Amino acid sequence: MLDDVPRDPFADDPDDPAAALGDPDDPEPLTTDERDEAMTDLADVEVFRSLLEPQGVLGLVLDCPECGEQHYFDWELLRGNLRQMIENGQPQVHEPAYQPNPTDYVSWEYARGYVDGVIDTEEHR
Repeated sequence: MLDDVPRDPFADDPDDPAAALGDPDDPEPLTTDERDEAMTDLADVEVFRSLLEPQGVLGLVLDCPECGEQHYFDWELLRGNLRQMIENGQPQVHEPAYQPNPTDYVSWEYARGYVDGVIDTEEHR
């Protein structure tokens, strides 16, 4: 399974706030298109990390469509969530970043543009 994924902070907690959401062991399987998209996203995150982490970027900031707020994800949490999604059809439960410094994170669009810039630079050498 996923030995490198952080443990659910509410595992074995009788007051787990997510208990009302139902049994997480019975998620809807991903469609082929959803699985392919998650695999592409995972590959993108690996490339983003390899290029941006040495520049001091700790992860990505993503806009949450459910709450309308921004969520900060470090590279390992992003990687773990995508792998969990691919294997089990849903992301893992996780604790949000504690008082993240927004300057340490970039958007998906910024990361994509950075990678494209690196590729363009390499092609013109």
